[in-house]
Amino acid sequence: MGRPRRNNNQFTWVIKNFSTLQSEIIYSDEFVIGDCNWRLMAYPNGDRIRNYLSLYLDVADSKYLPCGWRRHIKLHMSVENQVFEELSHRKVKNKWLDRKTSAAGFLTMIPHSKLFDEQGFVVNGEVIVVVKIDVFEVIGKVNIIEVPDARSSEEESDTESEEASSPVKKTKLNDNGNNSNDLHNRTKQVKGSMDINGFQVLPSQAETVKRIFEKHPDMALEFRAKNHHLRTACMNVLLSLIETLCQSPQELSEEDLVEADNALAYVKDAGFKVDWLEKKLEEVKEKKEEEQNGEIQIQELELELRDFKQKCSDTESQLEKKKAKVLAARASLTLDDFV
Repeated sequence: MGRPRRNNNQFTWVIKNFSTLQSEIIYSDEFVIGDCNWRLMAYPNGDRIRNYLSLYLDVADSKYLPCGWRRHIKLHMSVENQVFEELSHRKVKNKWLDRKTSAAGFLTMIPHSKLFDEQGFVVNGEVIVVVKIDVFEVIGKVNIIEVPDARSSEEESDTESEEASSPVKKTKLNDNGNNSNDLHNRTKQVKGSMDINGFQVLPSQAETVKRIFEKHPDMALEFRAKNHHLRTACMNVLLSLIETLCQSPQELSEEDLVEADNALAYVKDAGFKVDWLEKKLEEVKEKKEEEQNGEIQIQELELELRDFKQKCSDTESQLEKKKAKVLAARASLTLDDFV
């Protein structure tokens, strides 16, 4: 449905004849970003909540992936304003995908009131969706044998250079589910990580982890794992949970909150003392509930307002007719009416 275009880690989906689509759900062509197969799903009239465009990114080959597969991504999704680019409607989400949750996106990506009423979102019947995917980690994948094309040594050199500079961490599992490149990954991790209170973290994570320990110095006093790989994995789950809770209630889905509960249980079971984080999660849940209830009330009030405006318009029309009749009745007779 529509014309897809791909550029590096960005994919553009042009949905044609959007205003007349009858399908409840539509799919883009499959595409590859970060050595993973993806596709986009759209609900033109909303998924569970009506009068919205719902958009999701789906792992296209999830049913063929090995047990235990996971994808850690940052999803940037945009409904483009084709007249004023700066008015494009954008949302961002950090997400772990797995067999239980193989899709990520936004239930209320953009309301119909904005999509159809504001200039630039639907042009010549077309809606343009742009998705950018930052793939941080890939665990478990389908092995695909590709026949290389004949190309110049310069192109091969460029490709090797791009692969060497890629920030994606690819983890290949052997038949036992273990990392077949453990020694290489361990060496790479030691060189590219920093030690913060006994946890190996990336330089980009260091400041955040320092702030956490400064504010909650007793957080890891009962942490049980000694293996630095397990310690790093638990810390990454904790950081991903915090990043998830920093999103706005509108961006968070019910599935996100279920995952947040699971992540919280995981880090607590590992020995982290995170009562402070548990309170924040409850606050976010309350805000999400308020946001959902408010959204429903807004829709109800909008319907009431529309009916009220229509009633006012009808009443105004009747008023004008009555005024015209009264003015006609007040008109004096002239001599012409008699002679």
